[in-house]
Amino acid sequence: MPPKKKAEEEAIGPWMLGRWSRALKVGLVGMPNVGKSTLYNTLSKSHHSKTANVPFCTIDPTETRAFLEDERFDWLVAQHKPKSEVKAFVTVVDIAGLISGAHKGEGLGNAFLSHIQSVDGICHVMRAFEDDDVIHAEDTVDPVRDINTICAELRLKDISYMKGKVEFHKKGHAAARTKSPAHLKKWEEELECMEKIIAWLEEGKDVKNGMDQWTTKDIEFLNDYGLLTAKPCMYAVNMNKHDYCRKKNKFLKPIYEWVQANSPGSAIIPYCGAYEEELQDMETEEDREKQLKEDGVTSAMPKMISTAFHMVHLINFFTAGPDEVKAWTVRKGFKAPQAAGVIHTDFEKGFIMAEVMSFTDLKELGSEANVKAAGKYRQEGKNYEVQSGDVIFFKFNLGKGK
Repeated sequence: MPPKKKAEEEAIGPWMLGRWSRALKVGLVGMPNVGKSTLYNTLSKSHHSKTANVPFCTIDPTETRAFLEDERFDWLVAQHKPKSEVKAFVTVVDIAGLISGAHKGEGLGNAFLSHIQSVDGICHVMRAFEDDDVIHAEDTVDPVRDINTICAELRLKDISYMKGKVEFHKKGHAAARTKSPAHLKKWEEELECMEKIIAWLEEGKDVKNGMDQWTTKDIEFLNDYGLLTAKPCMYAVNMNKHDYCRKKNKFLKPIYEWVQANSPGSAIIPYCGAYEEELQDMETEEDREKQLKEDGVTSAMPKMISTAFHMVHLINFFTAGPDEVKAWTVRKGFKAPQAAGVIHTDFEKGFIMAEVMSFTDLKELGSEANVKAAGKYRQEGKNYEVQSGDVIFFKFNLGKGK
């Protein structure tokens, strides 16, 4: 049997990075005029975010809910025919464009970086089309150059932030030494972690790519720091309609190679912003489906929303009945009482048990009664970790938490 500490270290995964929250957000990030606001408007099915052929047409961030398409939810709705349907969603934030020197305040750099600080995941929007009528901050289109610029700015900001924290931390050395050996040890552990992070960043590496470097203690500190390069990423590649429909583009291969080298495991989603906007503006779903069929493609938006949702380690569980079918969103790793608390804080305080069936079992067997008859309807306690697709009924005592 491996030592306990060794087992803990082996359990570290990317999902451990990041704050635990019931309202995680994904920010659209990129150079000016790459299509962030157009993508935002399409995801939100609106025209809330200003679009214009000028740099920095977005200044203040705007946010919206992008609803998740889920076949499991649709199946439950078809079974129960409820009075109310509530889908899961991810909150998307449209953030101002970045240019080289942002970490020093160039352009809207300080505002841009502070807005990224407030989101939990990043969707890098990359321009992969040439159009003389759409200006580019660097005059020429080169998505790999652009993403190198952005990632360098995020690292430089993280280095500056961490060096500031080290200076402040060192001022507390005397107080930690005076308090107790335990306080001094914790002070020394954090200083060691800070210096380790700075060294990693100065080598040109992102925090999220160092999961084999960080200990569980490092992860605790990193989650307090909220560094920009610790956030999970996906890459939305904005092409013209012709390239999107033929599924070819001269920029795709270098983008793919860059992502494999610098952000392994991250999703790359090609799309056409202008085309998605055109589809969105059509009057009916039938019109959209007809256009997609004619062009021989599918909309990239459902995949983009699903990837953004899962990228920040969100999962769904369901409550279902004739009154309402609802998809509830929790962070991966939530225990049953925490999941109950998403419905109502009193449910968490007075949690007794969770009655659970997996969606897979429910669909296979056809009904709750059949799931029970097959012995697959389970009663779970406070240590149960909620799984994606669980259909749950919570039992609680409202007087217990008072």
